[in-house]
Amino acid sequence: MKNEGRVTSALKRMIAWVSSNATGCRYCQAHAIRAAERYGAEQEQLDHIWEYSTHAAFSEAERVALDFSLAASQLPNAVDDALKQRLYNHWNEGEIVEMLGVISLFGYLNRWNDSMGTSIENGAVESGEHYLGKHGWNKGKHL
Repeated sequence: MKNEGRVTSALKRMIAWVSSNATGCRYCQAHAIRAAERYGAEQEQLDHIWEYSTHAAFSEAERVALDFSLAASQLPNAVDDALKQRLYNHWNEGEIVEMLGVISLFGYLNRWNDSMGTSIENGAVESGEHYLGKHGWNKGKHL
């Protein structure tokens, strides 16, 4: 999750948020958006994360990375040749593998925390309510 290249720590946390949103884990949604805030995501991106595919705060490279997260997190997997081509237009293979590592990590965390109903911490609740609540986010089973 460290920033050692173009896939920034902030982008990795937004990738985690999209993955967590796709799988429905409210615990990981809140923690990922809080981490994106802490690791330098721009305020405008945080405020418009739900509109990443159309909002001007996101570059085309960021959009395709987040589209990749959404497609790779779905069952069945929705990564297709067109999406792969878009990825390779903006990212190299190592960067794509790095993104997939984040998606895979959150695949595990989403299933674990949602299945266990992990109790959610106050700071994450605050970030979830602030950035995600306007679109219906709540703690759900993560009391």
